[in-house]
Amino acid sequence: MIDAEGENLGVIELGEAISMAQEVGLDLIEISPNTNPPVAKIMDYGKYSYEQKKKQREIKANSQTTETKNVQVKVGTGEHDLELKAKRASKWLKKGDRVKVDLYLRGRAKYMDKKFLEDRLGRILNLLTEEYKVVDGPVKSPKGMTMIIEKD
Repeated sequence: MIDAEGENLGVIELGEAISMAQEVGLDLIEISPNTNPPVAKIMDYGKYSYEQKKKQREIKANSQTTETKNVQVKVGTGEHDLELKAKRASKWLKKGDRVKVDLYLRGRAKYMDKKFLEDRLGRILNLLTEEYKVVDGPVKSPKGMTMIIEKD
């Protein structure tokens, strides 16, 4: 048991601990129920619950959710369009999002040489201004080739 000032009082029976808490005008709160023996503390329950909620809010505020954004290019996409898409992808990477780069293939383009298609996919990666790492390298997808990148 721990008292209101934070001093360890040792192992005390439940009835005695409750009466000690009532004498001071505070509550007996079980801090660690899974330990042997369980740890209890004399403190104000309202203050304790407020602090717990505050910790949860801080954890939630500091946690960052990453979103996967999508950039779609085709084999014949022009340089200017690639620059615009790379600029947008760089902005997303800077923000901390993942970027999924899709090389969309239609018809016979699906059966082109894999090396040629990877070079086409690499054109947009060369234009990125942010540092990145490849999470999921160029893989065949039903509509073409896909690569997922995120900030390094």
